[in-house]
Amino acid sequence: MIDIHMHTVYSDGDKTVEEVLKMCEEKKLEYISITDHDTCKQYEDEALKNNKVFTGKIIKGTELHARFEDKNIEILGYGIDTNIITEWTKKYYSDEKLREQQVICYKRMLEIFDKHGIIYDETKFKRPEKPTDYVEQPIYWEIIKNEKNRKILGEFAESFTLFFRKGLANPNSSYFMNHIEFRPPYKEVIDIIHQAGGKAFLAHPFEYKFDDTMKFIDDLRKEAELDGIECFHPSSADDDKKDILVDYARKNNLYISGGSDYHGSPKPDLQIGVGRGNLNISKEIIEEWI
Repeated sequence: MIDIHMHTVYSDGDKTVEEVLKMCEEKKLEYISITDHDTCKQYEDEALKNNKVFTGKIIKGTELHARFEDKNIEILGYGIDTNIITEWTKKYYSDEKLREQQVICYKRMLEIFDKHGIIYDETKFKRPEKPTDYVEQPIYWEIIKNEKNRKILGEFAESFTLFFRKGLANPNSSYFMNHIEFRPPYKEVIDIIHQAGGKAFLAHPFEYKFDDTMKFIDDLRKEAELDGIECFHPSSADDDKKDILVDYARKNNLYISGGSDYHGSPKPDLQIGVGRGNLNISKEIIEEWI
């Protein structure tokens, strides 16, 4: 079993690298990758530099945000030279820039709430401690405690993922926050992963809640070719979504990847290796390209 999509305290997870490595070892995973958002600092952590915990194989990876037209997506990079990625991320994701983005996003959240009549008390909002922390999720958990807010939000009160993907990140939604302006162009992200000697995979295609996911992948590939698709992910584990992605990848000579998208308590329903309990990804799917 493998898991090549996980997050730690170096982005929006709440577990240390050592804690993640210990959990991976306990589950006897054969291949792993810690793919923190927009950084490779996790690979400078002592627990990874001098790994004495995990006995399986480690693929160096990252998950980079990207802008494609008016959409915010994520690209997983594997087998990368982390020094090249680290140098590039300074252009978009220095601590100073991230802090500026946090302030902007916080103000936009309040403007959106005011527009929709959402009731809130700013004194109860948890402010980000790290530059890599996202401001949206803790605020969301606070406002949905109010029953009136839940009625206003409607389906968005069901989950933060739904609120984020179909609301905050959706340019057609009245909840749109416009994170897109902070993101590097999709082609630039693909190019830097390739310059770093890595392979670029579209992360969790069905997570984005697009009207036509497969057409979207076609459109992406016209601008810059992907190496693969993350077919195995909690967002594609139900219905026949995984099979649709695998079939598309096979027909278009694309590699396949998969992972739990583990974050720890920020996403408590996702567990390393198994996601919501139904992943159990075989190592054979990645041995074609590692």
